[in-house]
Amino acid sequence: MKRLLGALLVLAVICIAAGGALFLFSREQATVPIEQGYGPDPTLPEPNPTLIPTVNIATAAPWPERSMPIAASGFAVNEFAGGLDHPRWLLVLPNGDVLVAESDAPPKPDQSFSLRGWVMDLFERQAGAKVPSANRISLLRDQDGDGVAELTRPFLTGLNSPFGMTLLDDKLYVANADAIVAFPYQEGATEITAAAEKIVDLPAGRNHHWTKDVIASRDGAKLYATVGSNSNVGENGMDEEVDRAAVHEIDLATRQMRLFASGLRNPNGLSWNPETGELWVVVNERDEIGSDLVPDYMTSVRDGGFYGWPYSYFGQHVDERVEPQKPELVAKAVKPDYALGPHTASLGLAFNQGDLFGAAFKNGAFVGQHGSWNRKPRSGYKVIFIPFTGGKPSGPPQDVLTGFLSPDDKAYGRPVGVAVDRKGALLVADDVGNKIWRVVPAR
Repeated sequence: MKRLLGALLVLAVICIAAGGALFLFSREQATVPIEQGYGPDPTLPEPNPTLIPTVNIATAAPWPERSMPIAASGFAVNEFAGGLDHPRWLLVLPNGDVLVAESDAPPKPDQSFSLRGWVMDLFERQAGAKVPSANRISLLRDQDGDGVAELTRPFLTGLNSPFGMTLLDDKLYVANADAIVAFPYQEGATEITAAAEKIVDLPAGRNHHWTKDVIASRDGAKLYATVGSNSNVGENGMDEEVDRAAVHEIDLATRQMRLFASGLRNPNGLSWNPETGELWVVVNERDEIGSDLVPDYMTSVRDGGFYGWPYSYFGQHVDERVEPQKPELVAKAVKPDYALGPHTASLGLAFNQGDLFGAAFKNGAFVGQHGSWNRKPRSGYKVIFIPFTGGKPSGPPQDVLTGFLSPDDKAYGRPVGVAVDRKGALLVADDVGNKIWRVVPAR
């Protein structure tokens, strides 16, 4: 802890604000090709903590007029919707309407001054975060089937940093930063004005990782909700981490919530694997031990499984910064199924069950990678596809959508949530570009 505080003090002193950009002096950089940070057995070099933590932020900038991300060969992209306010997450409704959560972090509770928090706030603002939360879910409707939403309107307002959404039995469930709430839904509705029905409270407070995702079970009896950690590696004390870094199961009949899986630093993107029926999730891993560590990952989520955080990563690789250690937990830590590259900030996960993209893409997974802020060179800032065979990842990732970084190293956009629309096209929420992109096979 003393090393971290000392590093942050030096960091704060040598940060120079100039022309809206933040410059840092750090020589640490990746030594392992990013490709080796993907797959079931990624390369995991020795940790490389430095006096000054690595920071390499792409300053947010608006998309130039008539510009858009670059679709990979065989794909085409268009703007499905624009003019949004920090769009983060997507839900496709049965009638083809699309809901988008426009949201950012909730206000933090009053706390004593934190040098680390102050520096992190500076970084996040430069990267396009820390905007006032719209606290809104909007409805997007393609009225003439041309792949563009002609109707965009507020659908639900007055929420608390909404993120995940799921529809079950004519109820729309929304994961606010502090609770799961529900609203009555009628197909084709363009607005909900009914009051929220609270289902359960979720751990909130400090909210280092505030995004909460939610999905319904296949039989409709339960919900599953994600809760991220309140720290990088427990530096705020483990009392602050009770019921966090976890996936929870919620029984809708009794409103009882239980810990389903734990040790998942910042899980999001809950999705059902179409071939196995397993629950899968993507997880953002820890920082400050170098550009090569630790890879984010996607994994099946076992009932009762422990996935290492904060004591170990990618199985039994011990993080020596955490004190006191828990070797009994490390011994049973589950190794994740598939690494997604260090610091890629992978957030969105959507399995493709449609036929639009062809057999090679059937049952595989699209992943939205928000992009790194602490890796040299940068990683993420794209949407990738991972093929699956027999319910398991079966090959290297394929780029689907890139070009979110400009030639002069600005971030025009950062992909977050991904979803497959009713026609089988891929939708991508871009929270810096304030747009939703739509990807289809090229004609």
